[in-house]
Amino acid sequence: MVLACSLVAISLHAELKLPAIIGDHMVLQQKLADPIWGWDTPGAKVTVTFAGQTKTAEVGADGKWLVKLDPVPANAEPQSLKISDGSQTVEVADVLVGEVWMCSGQSNMGFVVRDDWNADVELAAANYPKLRLLSVPRVGTQELQENFKGAWSAATPKTAAGFSAVGFFYGRYLHQILGVPVGLIDDSWGGSAAEAWVRRSSLEGDPRFSALMERTVKTEADKQSEKAKSDYEAQMKKFQADAAKAKAEGKPAPRKPQSPQEWLAGNQRPGNIFNGVVNPTRGYGIKGVIWYQGESNAGRAAEYADLFPFLIQQWRKEWNQGDFPFYWVQLANYMKQEPQPGESNWAELRESQTKTLALTNTGQAVIIDLGEGKNIHPKNKHDVAARLVRWALVNDYGFQMPCRSPEFQNLEIKADKALVKFDCFGSKLRTLNVDEATGFAVCGADHVWHWADGKLLGDDRVELTCREVPAPMAVRYAWANNPICNLTSLEGLPVTPFRTDQPEHK
Repeated sequence: MVLACSLVAISLHAELKLPAIIGDHMVLQQKLADPIWGWDTPGAKVTVTFAGQTKTAEVGADGKWLVKLDPVPANAEPQSLKISDGSQTVEVADVLVGEVWMCSGQSNMGFVVRDDWNADVELAAANYPKLRLLSVPRVGTQELQENFKGAWSAATPKTAAGFSAVGFFYGRYLHQILGVPVGLIDDSWGGSAAEAWVRRSSLEGDPRFSALMERTVKTEADKQSEKAKSDYEAQMKKFQADAAKAKAEGKPAPRKPQSPQEWLAGNQRPGNIFNGVVNPTRGYGIKGVIWYQGESNAGRAAEYADLFPFLIQQWRKEWNQGDFPFYWVQLANYMKQEPQPGESNWAELRESQTKTLALTNTGQAVIIDLGEGKNIHPKNKHDVAARLVRWALVNDYGFQMPCRSPEFQNLEIKADKALVKFDCFGSKLRTLNVDEATGFAVCGADHVWHWADGKLLGDDRVELTCREVPAPMAVRYAWANNPICNLTSLEGLPVTPFRTDQPEHK
């Protein structure tokens, strides 16, 4: 009986634990009431000491506790964060205070520094003791996770090599320009769909996503059926035979088929990434988010026009830290260049991204000139980060510099001419390589698109003419998967792709 009671007492006394995101070498967000949390025995009193302040909390019945620190300014001097429950003490060492940014999205955010065009030069210079990096493992699940395996580290050639290139370059700019410590959290997942990054119940509760969730339920049932199992076994047999043949012939191996279980635990299923990747970091003090995603949603642009701003709004709600900055990269140019103007899934997705600028504290880096036709992962990430960081420097840190690409303002039709006016946000238009403005198409009442000849008029207008369209009605610019276009701001920020015709959907 005594032994039994002892075992019960031991089981009830939990160990004081912290999440991986709160650990040695971490960076706390300056001037924010940073949350610090963990787990311990229900009812225990936990004391947190940092930077001359002490906070206390009682552990809840669920074993969780949380305190919020008083805001403190940036500090590059290493400090200790001490947590104690009276019988146990945990000391988090080498804590800095500065700017913390989340780096999210799919493979182009996950694209690492060692694969950048200038990787050798960039990594040779990648010794930044006050620039801290943290990577979150890819876990897809329908069950909420509270922690992950990972640890903060200082930026070195070794640690930076496998870190997000866009994230690293972005953070390095901030570190060097602001002169404060910077913490970067990379939770990107290649090939991920936007719906996987959002809490599933929030999608289920919004009628705009009823079709998405109906497809999801059907797919889930299909993936868990006996037919899916037998189909996968047949696909694997064919794959093994094809792989053996390819190896014998010295050819690349075919792609391995995805198992039903891989889809169920993968990066397309609604809620999966939120549960396994986002939730364990949710609430950590951040300045904002940079995002590079959309390729996996490119065939569903109308849905994305609702889903993407919904994601941003939901994350802000989940973090409970106000409308923090959220800056994204618009899809780059990719795939073959078409000889004639026409329709484009990628152009429609870019349009949905641009519409999301209607949300407060958002910004878009247009990179319609930085892609590679034969590579969905363009290797120039330095310029991508440079365009992103302009938004933060202007909106969040008080710098004066161009950050927003010129955007369509209005269209005026005069006889056989279409006059397009742009909002240049204090800059001017210019063309690259040739005097003519290329990348424009016009259509008449027949809705057949033809290339137009473009001529700059003053600082912010373009005059378009086309022999095949004597009475133009609508205009498109850079409206293709991989458009040929040459209109930029005076500082080289590409004009944002657009169309003036109404889309058939919605």
